[in-house]
Amino acid sequence: MDKAHIFFRQVLKLPSLREITRDSGRTGFVRSLRSAADMASDGALGKMHPRDLRKLIRSGNLNGRSTSGMCKGRTQANLAIVHKSLAQDFLKFCQANEGPFPLVYVSKVGELGAPPLAEDSDIRTDVIQYRVHRDGTLTEKVGDLLEFTEQLKDMVTYYVGCSFSFEDTVMSAGVPIRNVEQGVNVSMYESNVHCHPVGPFKCKMYLAMRPIPRDKLDIVYRMTHQMPDLHGAPIHIGDPAMIGVPDLKAVHLGDSVEFQPGDVPVFWCCGVSTAPAVQSAKSPLAFSHAPGCMFVADAMATIPTTITDPADTPKVVQVSQEPLLYSVASELAVDKIHRLEKVVQADPGKRGISDLHIPGELLRCVLSLSHASSVAVMTGFPCHTELTPPEENDGPPGAVAMAAMLQALGKQVTMVMDASRLQLMRDIVEDCVQAGILKEGVAVLPYPPSNGTAPDRDSTLQFLTHDGDVSRPRYDHLVAIERVGRAADGTYRTMKAKDISSLVSPIDQLFDVANEEIPGIKTTGIGDGGNELGMGRVQEKVHQFIPNGPEIASTVPADYTITAGVSNWGGWAIAAGLYVLQACPIHDRYLRRAVGFPRDSHKLLGSLPSLEREEKVMSVMMKHDLRDGMTAEPGLVVDGLQFGSEHAQIMENLRSILELD
Repeated sequence: MDKAHIFFRQVLKLPSLREITRDSGRTGFVRSLRSAADMASDGALGKMHPRDLRKLIRSGNLNGRSTSGMCKGRTQANLAIVHKSLAQDFLKFCQANEGPFPLVYVSKVGELGAPPLAEDSDIRTDVIQYRVHRDGTLTEKVGDLLEFTEQLKDMVTYYVGCSFSFEDTVMSAGVPIRNVEQGVNVSMYESNVHCHPVGPFKCKMYLAMRPIPRDKLDIVYRMTHQMPDLHGAPIHIGDPAMIGVPDLKAVHLGDSVEFQPGDVPVFWCCGVSTAPAVQSAKSPLAFSHAPGCMFVADAMATIPTTITDPADTPKVVQVSQEPLLYSVASELAVDKIHRLEKVVQADPGKRGISDLHIPGELLRCVLSLSHASSVAVMTGFPCHTELTPPEENDGPPGAVAMAAMLQALGKQVTMVMDASRLQLMRDIVEDCVQAGILKEGVAVLPYPPSNGTAPDRDSTLQFLTHDGDVSRPRYDHLVAIERVGRAADGTYRTMKAKDISSLVSPIDQLFDVANEEIPGIKTTGIGDGGNELGMGRVQEKVHQFIPNGPEIASTVPADYTITAGVSNWGGWAIAAGLYVLQACPIHDRYLRRAVGFPRDSHKLLGSLPSLEREEKVMSVMMKHDLRDGMTAEPGLVVDGLQFGSEHAQIMENLRSILELD
């Protein structure tokens, strides 16, 4: 009998497997066994060498235990065992889904050991519990695979890295791991994230959830980012419902883990995904480990180092509170977006727009848009009441710039316009498609709807959601750019306080209802004077710093308030910021949930604002008689500034940050 076995038998008085079988009906005994194992996990099991642990597992004395916290600092692995005829497809499946299936070793056909990971290991006996799958169905849970020795001669074992391996390292950096503290398994949930299918293999991803203190999110993300062979960094931080988990107390695998004040739910890819993956092939026989019961290797887990490259240093950013969402980008990407924001704060018109600026709004806005699937964009400031059309040429070009980038990112884009000028915007969109500025048409919808429905709360809900259900929004994000906003007296006014209400539809009601009743819809307002839709968050500053402020200030707020010297510039900055995020590998992985393959940001270059593209856009505006908002002049003048000088300089500054041109 080996020393580890003698220690546990004599000191902890653990029964043998034979005794477990003999006394299996005694519930009190089962509880005492788990208690003894818990004691071991708190001390000796955590310090034990994996070789000794594997011997203990073979004895059956850890039946039903999770390996979390055992053999601290060592690599742990999930298992998938498939027939050799499926081996190549499963290998490609793992390579296509590096988050949930990071391979640390693939055996030869019939190989029972894993030489690079452990000496003297035997995959038939060295896992606490296995699951047997026949024809795509879980049929048995067994303590060893000895009875399948003959079948295993024609099978291949895949050892998939496990996040248990990083727990000790992360804790040593001062980050509490609640499941280890509480002596329980992690909570594991089936998500709505689909793995990239290969051959007969496909499945939804399971995720392991750990409560992490809010002030430790950067630390834990940066450390696990350096451990790609152990599932790497988290793929979601925040509201579980956003990944298909309606309630953390709902059905899950593993144990319930208690949150402490200030904790945030953080989700990592989980190797339990091996079970539905091997089941999906519906092969006559396949095996996986039981949840929480890992193969514990001799090999040490990856030790993170200090990251010095800003392009490879993750930064966690809170995007919204309700629903709770954090996103991630590199420090380099974050810095670029902050610089983009600074560029568009230039105020050649000397309106005092810098006094309205909320630092960091561009970053949060583009992160939110990056996560969105469907975006509605609205614009329109009919300041030329004597002309037809009355629209100015600040706003629509910025709307087109954002729409082009959103389309390139594969998002559904809709535009919303006053019914009286609906055809104008549809014609502008069509001409932009013909000019190659937009890759495809954009639906332009009237608000209020043209069916005669009164613009009340119910009709607004119907417009924004499916069947008026606030849990099923049609749009993830509403963006208003240079859209006139409602003042305190209910009117709509120009910068000179001229009342233009007769030309304005109450599109700001969409923001009212979205802000107050639909947490799933985020809102952004882009403006350059404080009287635009979405500027309600800065209305007090508008009163203080902007001429005619008390009369013109918009009272309708947005989740994200983007100020710029010219509103079109804000649209350019958002398009550029979205490009920066797409070109950031850290954000790309987080956005695609670590499944599939990295996206090629070079395909977006043709959709980025450039001087040539924007001159084409301005030609479309001139064709439809949109004029400068300050002088009513037609041509390449926006807000009194010449396009070839002031606007061109802003464009050059933005593109230089992107290291283009």
